[in-house]
Amino acid sequence: MNIKRIDSYTDNRFSKAALNQHGAYLIDNEPYQVEITDSSSAVVCGKDSTVYKPLIEEFRFHAPHIFKFYDTSARLIAEYPAPALFDVPLESIQPSQFYVSEEKLKAVQTFIYKPDDIVVQVIPYGDRFISLDGHSRLFLASKNGFATVKAIESETDDYIWTFVHEAERRNILAPKDMTLLPHEQYKTLWYRYCDDVFAGK
Repeated sequence: MNIKRIDSYTDNRFSKAALNQHGAYLIDNEPYQVEITDSSSAVVCGKDSTVYKPLIEEFRFHAPHIFKFYDTSARLIAEYPAPALFDVPLESIQPSQFYVSEEKLKAVQTFIYKPDDIVVQVIPYGDRFISLDGHSRLFLASKNGFATVKAIESETDDYIWTFVHEAERRNILAPKDMTLLPHEQYKTLWYRYCDDVFAGK
């Protein structure tokens, strides 16, 4: 089984909401989607319900705060233990990324309205926290003047320290310090940096 997450925001096989939430997938070239409906729940749809479980597991890797999943008939198909969320001051979050895409920022603006709408995965970092994901949402939080966001403590590999130390070297010490770029420029600069890191350059 081949599960591929769709990064595009324009694909008529999926709902706009699912695309904006990065909940669109291809499983063996068939379209499936997981659309978040509230702070804890999502609706799953696609051709073959027997692949919903691995799809949900893949989705929860990126969104572990979603723990109840329903089909399009509102039937509960999977439920996990509720995760422990906590409030984190925005200024105490150390990004592990340098840039934010204008296109991604526009996408998250369609479903972020208040601080509690933002849940990011973090790891402790002294008296602060490192953000492992959700940098577009964190940048929007800063732009909107949110003082706190919700977080869930997670785990990551050692490569994260390369990104964190480079962010600190660039004086990116809080979400507001990241640079907003046109999407094509973002892809060029960020993907090139990531490729170089994983190539050991």
